[in-house]
Amino acid sequence: MNDLTLTRRGFAGLLGAAVAMPGAALALTDAQAQKLVTSLVADIQKTINSGKSTSAILKDFESIFDRYADVPTIARFSLGVAARSASASELRAFTDAYSGYVADKYGRRFQEFKGGDIKIKRVKAEGKVTVVQSTADLRGQSPVAVDFHISDRSGSPKVFNVIIEGINMLTTERTEIGSLLDKAGGSVSKLTQQLKS
Repeated sequence: MNDLTLTRRGFAGLLGAAVAMPGAALALTDAQAQKLVTSLVADIQKTINSGKSTSAILKDFESIFDRYADVPTIARFSLGVAARSASASELRAFTDAYSGYVADKYGRRFQEFKGGDIKIKRVKAEGKVTVVQSTADLRGQSPVAVDFHISDRSGSPKVFNVIIEGINMLTTERTEIGSLLDKAGGSVSKLTQQLKS
């Protein structure tokens, strides 16, 4: 990973946190993809500028994550090969814990981006996904390029990945969860408990 600041890394997760296994878009239009990202950005900025307590912001962000991301697919991809041997109940429990983990992980950085502005620049198809290219203007920093990858493989348009200045959140999350799983001795149940704590 290059020398991006933690603030920029946090911003990528703040916006996306929504990383999942790529899938084929069924009938997704550019307009649908742009509408999704516009709504996502509006909800995030509303939360950032709400003046709420940290606990309330974390709760709001978890709702945003659930609303705009294909959370079950995200969780399964993050687990990697371990998802194949996990039971249905283990996957459900992990998915619930992962949603809270992501909200806590990035939600605590929300105030760093207060007053920032995200502008959509272009929407285009790249293979089987739709990419919404945008620029984030953060206070005291140079503009940041952010690409939102959208698919409707879950039945409705969802963000499945965010790439900021070349850093792929999809692979970053998988690497981090994989490391935590190793520390848990490969046990999905133990990892789930770690994420809850």
